[in-house]
Amino acid sequence: MDFITIAKTRCSIRSYADKKVERSKLEKILEAAHVAPTAANLQPVHLIAVQSEDGLAKIGKAANIYGAPLAIIVCADHNRAWVRPFDRKQTGDIDASILTDHMMLQATELGLGSVWVCYFKPDVLCQEFGLPVNLEPVNILAIGYAGENFTDRSRHSQTRIPVRELVSYENL
Repeated sequence: MDFITIAKTRCSIRSYADKKVERSKLEKILEAAHVAPTAANLQPVHLIAVQSEDGLAKIGKAANIYGAPLAIIVCADHNRAWVRPFDRKQTGDIDASILTDHMMLQATELGLGSVWVCYFKPDVLCQEFGLPVNLEPVNILAIGYAGENFTDRSRHSQTRIPVRELVSYENL
């Protein structure tokens, strides 16, 4: 499958089949994160892959992951993130987002569904997983085999703004 097809096929899955994600597929998803670019190649991200019932229950205290059998907590590591010198913007959250996108697209290519969860209680995740203060949970990526009632995968022509509204060429 070519890149644009993968990107158009990916959709947010909020219902998962009762089937575990195979170890080989998880490893490919984590490899996609591993090769993702980060600012100054500092790689200021830490991933927590959660598959056990206990671990998923801990996440459930902080967020709805829609019954996914796998969740990856994506954390920015503030001790390692690059900082833009002009305004002190730290790029850890951006780098974490890039890794998340790579993982979502890899999951799609592998026939898995995913949903990027930003609606969660970070303090609960930090407490449940004993995260040190330098690790900030940025998002949770829920992954698994799609259940029923998910978004039409051919929706882009109906739901996206036209490219001409998205892009300006130097002048607005």
